[in-house]
Amino acid sequence: MLVNGVFEGGGVKAIALVGAIKAAEEQGIRFKQVAGTSSGAIVASLLAAGYTADELKQIIMETPFTDFLAKSWLHQVPIVGPAVRLFVKKGLYSGQKLERWIEEKLAAKGVRTFADLPRGKLRIIASDISQGKLLVLPDDIAQYGIDPDQFTVAKAVRMSTSIPYFFDPVILRKAAKVRRKGEKFSDQFIYIVDGGLLSNFPLWIYDEENSKIPEKDQIPTLGFQMVGKQSAEPRAIVGPLSMFHALFATMMGAHDERYIEEQNRFRTIKVPTLGVRVTDFDIKPEKSMELYKAGYDAAKAYFKKWSHQDYISCFNQFIRKGQNGKPA
Repeated sequence: MLVNGVFEGGGVKAIALVGAIKAAEEQGIRFKQVAGTSSGAIVASLLAAGYTADELKQIIMETPFTDFLAKSWLHQVPIVGPAVRLFVKKGLYSGQKLERWIEEKLAAKGVRTFADLPRGKLRIIASDISQGKLLVLPDDIAQYGIDPDQFTVAKAVRMSTSIPYFFDPVILRKAAKVRRKGEKFSDQFIYIVDGGLLSNFPLWIYDEENSKIPEKDQIPTLGFQMVGKQSAEPRAIVGPLSMFHALFATMMGAHDERYIEEQNRFRTIKVPTLGVRVTDFDIKPEKSMELYKAGYDAAKAYFKKWSHQDYISCFNQFIRKGQNGKPA
């Protein structure tokens, strides 16, 4: 069966999503379109490129996530070094290693730009903090004078995963054809960060188009949402940098406690996160395997009760009559 998949962001907890995808594959589920935010965007992009759950598991288990936290020479300067980098670059780490990593994985499947994928196959959520608005990539990149088809998937993923103050924001300069006459030089630059700031679980993304087509042609949308209490272990806050880290890690993880609205429960697979935090980049392989199994078990239980007819009935009741998942 074909479905559209929506994957929530959750940092290093993404291995739990892969476990859930494995269970879906065993049920004969295949993904027509996929969308995601932050680490959910990583998973979605790799699925769109053609990776299977087993391949995703191997990739994630073999990847030392601490490698993404590339330190510059400023990090070696005691006390003030990291603060200076944060002031100059707007982030503690560059994010370039993560972008190169996803670029390499996509290239192995012959994917570089969005033109290498079927139109609409992949949608990635990011946040334009210069203008205060949500971006659905690749289409929304056109407003900056950039051709969506020629935009690289890896760059879009990096945008979506740029946790504020943790990774550098991605900075774009608007093309000349879209600049306002007399626009100041500084206003020509756009800062883009993690999509989780505005929509960490974009379950609404296919609702409008699905509401306009007959039931027989409708592709179900299934959301993979990470849930579970955060670790009780306190964060050590000894200065402004550690405070920023704790602040944004808490912000990005707050969705784990969020109540899943009744009208979306029928299409949401709740994936346990076992207390792992968004920025636990030093996660141990044993814990990653626990997350994988938790995701697998959760999805397997979900599909035991799932039916296409029940989905259509609930969609008509809760979604088709309203907008963005809200009853009319």
